[in-house]
Amino acid sequence: MPAKASSRRLQVARGYRRLLVPLDARTESVEALEIACRLAADNGASITAVAVIEVPPLLPLDAHLADAEETARRLLERAGVTGDAYGVRVRTRVVRARDVGAAIVEQAAADRDELIVIGAGRSRLAISERRVAPDPLLHVLRGAPCRVMVVSGASREAA
Repeated sequence: MPAKASSRRLQVARGYRRLLVPLDARTESVEALEIACRLAADNGASITAVAVIEVPPLLPLDAHLADAEETARRLLERAGVTGDAYGVRVRTRVVRARDVGAAIVEQAAADRDELIVIGAGRSRLAISERRVAPDPLLHVLRGAPCRVMVVSGASREAA
C-alpha cells in the first residue's frame, strides 16, 4: 500500500484535528457548533468559529457596520462559552468580505482546516442552482478545500 494511502487512512481513523464553523444567527448554526464541539472533544481537535460580516459593494471593506459587528461579537462570545462547556478551545475570528461563501472557503484554506461544519435549514438545501444571488452554502460545497458537514435543523423546522 502506498504511503499516502496509509497516512490518509490514519488521519480518518483518528478523526479531524482542525474544524471550521461559520456562525450566523440561525438555529442551525448553533447546532453545527455543538456538533463540532462534540467531534473536537472526542478527538482533541481545535475549532475556529468564524463570523463573516458581508460588506455591501458600495462600501469600503473597513466600513463601520455597528449592528453587524455587535451581532458577530455576540455570536463569537457564545461560541467560546459553548466550547468551554465541552472542554474545547474555540478560536474566534471576524472576517469582512463581499461574499460569505468565498470568505469561508478562503478561511478554511488559510487555516488548513480538515472539516467545515456548517448549519443550513432544510428549505435552503432544496433551493435551485438558478438563484440570482450567490448562495454561500453552494459556494462552500463547491469550493471547500476539505470535507464539509452540513447540519440541517430538519427536526425543528418540521415542528
